[in-house]
Amino acid sequence: MYVTTLIARPGQLDPAAAEALRNAWGGGALQWLAPDEAAEFSLDTVPENRWQVWEEMQVLGIDLVVQPAEGRRKKMLLADMDSTMIQQECIDELAEEAGVGDRVKEITARAMNGELDFEGALTERVGLLKGLPEAIIAQVLETRITLMPGGKQLLATMKARGGYCALVSGGFTAFTARVAEQLGFDENRANTLTIVEGALSGEVGRPILGREAKVQALEEITARLGISEAEVIAVGDGANDLGMLHRAGAGVALHAKPAVAAECDIRINHGDLTALLYLQGYAASEFAG
Repeated sequence: MYVTTLIARPGQLDPAAAEALRNAWGGGALQWLAPDEAAEFSLDTVPENRWQVWEEMQVLGIDLVVQPAEGRRKKMLLADMDSTMIQQECIDELAEEAGVGDRVKEITARAMNGELDFEGALTERVGLLKGLPEAIIAQVLETRITLMPGGKQLLATMKARGGYCALVSGGFTAFTARVAEQLGFDENRANTLTIVEGALSGEVGRPILGREAKVQALEEITARLGISEAEVIAVGDGANDLGMLHRAGAGVALHAKPAVAAECDIRINHGDLTALLYLQGYAASEFAG
Protein backbone atom coordinates (compact mmCIF):
# COMPACT_ATOMS: atom_id res chain seq x y z
CA MET A 1 0.00 0.00 0.00
CA TYR A 2 1.04 3.56 -0.73
CA VAL A 3 -0.16 6.92 0.45
CA THR A 4 -0.39 10.13 -1.57
CA THR A 5 0.03 13.36 0.38
CA LEU A 6 -0.91 16.80 -0.95
CA ILE A 7 0.52 19.83 0.86
CA ALA A 8 0.21 23.56 0.14
CA ARG A 9 0.54 26.82 1.98
CA PRO A 10 -2.29 27.40 4.49
CA GLY A 11 -5.56 28.00 2.66
CA GLN A 12 -4.06 27.17 -0.74
CA LEU A 13 -5.01 23.49 -1.18
CA ASP A 14 -8.13 23.44 -3.35
CA PRO A 15 -10.43 20.62 -2.16
CA ALA A 16 -11.68 20.18 -5.73
CA ALA A 17 -8.14 19.61 -7.01
CA ALA A 18 -7.43 17.10 -4.26
CA GLU A 19 -10.66 15.20 -4.92
CA ALA A 20 -10.07 15.23 -8.67
CA LEU A 21 -6.64 13.63 -8.25
CA ARG A 22 -8.01 11.01 -5.89
CA ASN A 23 -10.68 10.13 -8.43
CA ALA A 24 -8.23 10.07 -11.34
CA TRP A 25 -5.88 7.72 -9.51
CA GLY A 26 -8.63 5.56 -8.00
CA GLY A 27 -7.43 6.17 -4.48
CA GLY A 28 -9.07 5.58 -1.12
CA ALA A 29 -11.13 8.14 0.73
CA LEU A 30 -9.59 11.61 0.99
CA GLN A 31 -8.45 12.36 4.55
CA TRP A 32 -7.84 15.98 5.53
CA LEU A 33 -4.83 16.52 7.82
CA ALA A 34 -5.36 20.28 7.87
CA PRO A 35 -8.29 22.11 6.17
CA ASP A 36 -7.25 23.57 2.79
CA GLU A 37 -3.57 22.81 3.55
CA ALA A 38 -2.84 19.06 3.68
CA ALA A 39 -4.71 15.91 2.68
CA GLU A 40 -3.92 12.30 1.87
CA PHE A 41 -5.39 9.16 0.31
CA SER A 42 -4.27 5.55 -0.10
CA LEU A 43 -3.18 3.84 -3.31
CA ASP A 44 -2.45 0.23 -4.27
CA THR A 45 0.38 1.10 -6.67
CA VAL A 46 2.50 4.09 -7.70
CA PRO A 47 0.85 5.75 -10.75
CA GLU A 48 2.90 5.76 -13.94
CA ASN A 49 2.16 9.46 -14.52
CA ARG A 50 3.29 10.43 -11.02
CA TRP A 51 5.92 12.99 -12.08
CA GLN A 52 3.78 14.48 -14.82
CA VAL A 53 1.05 15.09 -12.26
CA TRP A 54 3.65 16.37 -9.79
CA GLU A 55 4.62 19.07 -12.30
CA GLU A 56 0.98 20.01 -12.83
CA MET A 57 0.47 20.28 -9.07
CA GLN A 58 3.56 22.47 -8.70
CA VAL A 59 1.95 25.01 -11.01
CA LEU A 60 -1.00 25.07 -8.61
CA GLY A 61 1.30 25.60 -5.60
CA ILE A 62 0.77 22.05 -4.33
CA ASP A 63 3.45 19.57 -3.24
CA LEU A 64 2.67 15.96 -4.17
CA VAL A 65 4.36 13.00 -2.49
CA VAL A 66 3.74 9.28 -3.04
CA GLN A 67 5.40 6.94 -0.54
CA PRO A 68 4.91 3.51 1.08
CA ALA A 69 2.27 3.64 3.80
CA GLU A 70 4.09 1.26 6.14
CA GLY A 71 6.61 2.75 8.54
CA ARG A 72 5.78 6.38 7.74
CA ARG A 73 6.10 7.62 11.31
CA LYS A 74 9.79 7.95 12.01
CA LYS A 75 11.76 7.65 15.22
CA MET A 76 14.46 10.15 14.35
CA LEU A 77 14.87 13.48 12.57
CA LEU A 78 18.24 14.27 10.96
CA ALA A 79 18.29 17.87 9.76
CA ASP A 80 20.53 20.26 7.90
CA MET A 81 20.58 23.79 9.34
CA ASP A 82 21.26 26.51 6.75
CA SER A 83 18.23 27.24 4.52
CA THR A 84 16.51 24.28 6.22
CA MET A 85 16.00 24.82 9.95
CA ILE A 86 16.87 28.51 9.52
CA GLN A 87 16.04 30.75 6.59
CA GLN A 88 19.59 31.95 5.93
CA GLU A 89 23.09 30.67 5.11
CA CYS A 90 25.16 31.64 8.16
CA ILE A 91 28.39 32.08 6.25
CA ASP A 92 26.68 34.45 3.82
CA GLU A 93 25.43 36.58 6.71
CA LEU A 94 28.91 36.72 8.25
CA ALA A 95 30.28 37.67 4.84
CA GLU A 96 27.89 40.60 4.62
CA GLU A 97 29.36 41.91 7.85
CA ALA A 98 32.87 41.41 6.45
CA GLY A 99 32.04 43.30 3.26
CA VAL A 100 32.51 40.26 1.00
CA GLY A 101 28.87 39.22 0.79
CA ASP A 102 28.47 38.99 -2.98
CA ARG A 103 31.60 36.90 -3.49
CA VAL A 104 30.74 34.46 -0.72
CA LYS A 105 27.08 34.12 -1.78
CA GLU A 106 28.19 33.19 -5.27
CA ILE A 107 30.46 30.42 -3.94
CA THR A 108 27.76 29.20 -1.52
CA ALA A 109 25.16 28.91 -4.27
CA ARG A 110 27.51 26.95 -6.53
CA ALA A 111 28.62 24.65 -3.70
CA MET A 112 25.05 23.89 -2.60
CA ASN A 113 24.10 23.11 -6.20
CA GLY A 114 26.93 20.60 -6.40
CA GLU A 115 29.06 22.62 -8.82
CA LEU A 116 32.00 23.00 -6.42
CA ASP A 117 33.79 20.70 -3.97
CA PHE A 118 32.23 21.42 -0.56
CA GLU A 119 35.42 21.37 1.47
CA GLY A 120 37.33 23.58 -0.95
CA ALA A 121 34.43 26.01 -1.21
CA LEU A 122 34.07 26.23 2.58
CA THR A 123 37.81 26.80 3.06
CA GLU A 124 37.81 29.58 0.47
CA ARG A 125 34.78 31.32 1.96
CA VAL A 126 36.04 31.17 5.54
CA GLY A 127 39.37 32.57 4.36
CA LEU A 128 37.52 35.68 3.19
CA LEU A 129 36.25 36.20 6.76
CA LYS A 130 39.74 36.50 8.25
CA GLY A 131 39.98 39.32 10.79
CA LEU A 132 36.25 39.58 11.47
CA PRO A 133 35.73 40.22 15.21
CA GLU A 134 34.41 37.18 17.11
CA ALA A 135 31.63 39.36 18.54
CA ILE A 136 30.09 39.59 15.06
CA ILE A 137 28.88 35.97 15.43
CA ALA A 138 26.56 36.90 18.30
CA GLN A 139 25.44 40.00 16.42
CA VAL A 140 24.55 37.97 13.32
CA LEU A 141 22.66 35.45 15.44
CA GLU A 142 20.59 38.21 17.02
CA THR A 143 19.91 40.38 13.98
CA ARG A 144 20.12 38.23 10.84
CA ILE A 145 19.13 34.63 11.68
CA THR A 146 15.47 33.57 11.65
CA LEU A 147 13.97 30.12 12.13
CA MET A 148 12.23 28.35 9.28
CA PRO A 149 8.44 28.27 9.88
CA GLY A 150 7.18 24.98 11.28
CA GLY A 151 10.43 23.91 12.90
CA LYS A 152 9.24 24.18 16.48
CA GLN A 153 6.11 22.15 15.76
CA LEU A 154 8.15 19.53 13.90
CA LEU A 155 10.58 18.90 16.74
CA ALA A 156 8.04 19.22 19.54
CA THR A 157 5.67 16.76 17.89
CA MET A 158 8.32 14.15 17.09
CA LYS A 159 9.91 14.43 20.54
CA ALA A 160 6.52 14.18 22.25
CA ARG A 161 6.26 10.74 20.65
CA GLY A 162 9.72 9.63 21.66
CA GLY A 163 11.60 10.79 18.58
CA TYR A 164 15.27 11.78 18.59
CA CYS A 165 16.38 14.94 16.76
CA ALA A 166 19.88 15.67 15.47
CA LEU A 167 21.12 18.81 13.72
CA VAL A 168 24.05 18.12 11.38
CA SER A 169 25.46 21.06 9.46
CA GLY A 170 28.30 21.96 7.15
CA GLY A 171 28.04 25.34 8.89
CA PHE A 172 29.43 26.25 12.28
CA THR A 173 29.00 25.14 15.89
CA ALA A 174 28.55 28.75 17.03
CA PHE A 175 25.28 28.73 15.11
CA THR A 176 24.13 25.12 15.49
CA ALA A 177 24.44 25.31 19.28
CA ARG A 178 22.07 28.27 19.39
CA VAL A 179 19.58 26.84 16.87
CA ALA A 180 19.63 23.44 18.58
CA GLU A 181 18.85 25.10 21.91
CA GLN A 182 16.04 27.19 20.45
CA LEU A 183 14.33 24.27 18.72
CA GLY A 184 15.09 21.44 21.14
CA PHE A 185 17.51 19.27 19.16
CA ASP A 186 19.05 16.45 21.18
CA GLU A 187 22.47 16.99 19.61
CA ASN A 188 24.23 19.06 16.99
CA ARG A 189 27.31 18.63 14.84
CA ALA A 190 29.05 21.24 12.67
CA ASN A 191 32.36 22.81 11.75
CA THR A 192 34.37 25.04 14.05
CA LEU A 193 35.48 28.56 13.21
CA THR A 194 38.99 29.09 14.55
CA ILE A 195 39.35 32.19 16.74
CA VAL A 196 42.70 33.85 17.41
CA GLU A 197 42.97 36.87 19.75
CA GLY A 198 39.26 37.65 19.48
CA ALA A 199 39.01 37.49 15.70
CA LEU A 200 38.30 34.89 13.04
CA SER A 201 41.57 33.37 11.81
CA GLY A 202 40.20 32.58 8.38
CA GLU A 203 40.56 28.84 9.00
CA VAL A 204 38.17 25.99 9.77
CA GLY A 205 38.88 23.37 12.42
CA ARG A 206 39.73 19.93 11.02
CA PRO A 207 38.33 17.55 9.99
CA ILE A 208 35.80 19.49 7.92
CA LEU A 209 32.25 18.19 8.18
CA GLY A 210 30.66 17.82 4.77
CA ARG A 211 28.56 15.28 2.90
CA GLU A 212 30.23 12.18 4.35
CA ALA A 213 30.02 13.55 7.90
CA LYS A 214 26.24 13.72 7.57
CA VAL A 215 26.11 10.09 6.45
CA GLN A 216 28.42 9.19 9.32
CA ALA A 217 26.08 10.94 11.75
CA LEU A 218 23.18 8.91 10.38
CA GLU A 219 25.12 5.67 10.85
CA GLU A 220 26.46 6.50 14.30
CA ILE A 221 23.27 7.88 15.83
CA THR A 222 20.98 5.11 14.53
CA ALA A 223 23.44 2.49 15.81
CA ARG A 224 23.54 4.18 19.21
CA LEU A 225 19.76 4.40 19.42
CA GLY A 226 19.28 0.85 18.18
CA ILE A 227 17.04 1.88 15.28
CA SER A 228 17.32 1.33 11.54
CA GLU A 229 18.10 3.99 8.94
CA ALA A 230 14.62 3.29 7.53
CA GLU A 231 13.22 4.80 10.75
CA VAL A 232 14.83 8.20 10.02
CA ILE A 233 13.41 11.21 8.23
CA ALA A 234 16.17 13.48 6.93
CA VAL A 235 15.78 16.97 5.53
CA GLY A 236 18.10 19.29 3.63
CA ASP A 237 18.46 21.52 0.59
CA GLY A 238 22.02 21.27 -0.72
CA ALA A 239 24.26 18.85 -2.59
CA ASN A 240 26.12 17.96 0.61
CA ASP A 241 22.81 16.65 2.02
CA LEU A 242 22.23 14.08 -0.73
CA GLY A 243 24.14 11.30 1.00
CA MET A 244 21.92 11.34 4.08
CA LEU A 245 18.77 12.04 2.05
CA HIS A 246 19.38 8.91 -0.02
CA ARG A 247 20.16 6.72 2.99
CA ALA A 248 17.34 7.76 5.32
CA GLY A 249 13.97 6.05 5.21
CA ALA A 250 12.47 9.35 4.08
CA GLY A 251 14.77 11.94 2.52
CA VAL A 252 13.09 15.31 2.09
CA ALA A 253 14.46 17.95 -0.28
CA LEU A 254 13.08 21.14 1.29
CA HIS A 255 13.01 24.21 -1.00
CA ALA A 256 16.09 22.58 -2.48
CA LYS A 257 18.44 23.56 -5.25
CA PRO A 258 17.07 22.15 -8.58
CA ALA A 259 19.95 19.70 -9.05
CA VAL A 260 19.36 18.39 -5.52
CA ALA A 261 15.57 18.09 -5.79
CA ALA A 262 15.95 16.16 -9.03
CA GLU A 263 17.65 13.35 -7.11
CA CYS A 264 14.96 13.05 -4.43
CA ASP A 265 11.52 11.45 -4.52
CA ILE A 266 10.21 13.65 -1.70
CA ARG A 267 10.29 17.31 -2.67
CA ILE A 268 8.70 20.10 -0.63
CA ASN A 269 8.72 23.43 -2.47
CA HIS A 270 5.58 25.11 -1.13
CA GLY A 271 5.00 23.83 2.41
CA ASP A 272 7.12 24.67 5.46
CA LEU A 273 8.69 22.27 7.97
CA THR A 274 5.28 21.08 9.17
CA ALA A 275 5.17 19.26 5.80
CA LEU A 276 7.47 16.66 7.41
CA LEU A 277 4.71 15.95 9.92
CA TYR A 278 2.00 15.70 7.28
CA LEU A 279 4.24 13.27 5.37
CA GLN A 280 4.29 11.07 8.47
CA GLY A 281 0.49 11.14 8.66
CA TYR A 282 0.14 13.61 11.52
CA ALA A 283 -2.92 15.85 11.44
CA ALA A 284 -2.51 19.49 12.46
CA SER A 285 -4.63 18.74 15.54
CA GLU A 286 -1.84 16.37 16.72
CA PHE A 287 0.94 18.95 16.50
CA ALA A 288 2.77 19.90 19.68
CA GLY A 289 4.73 23.09 20.33
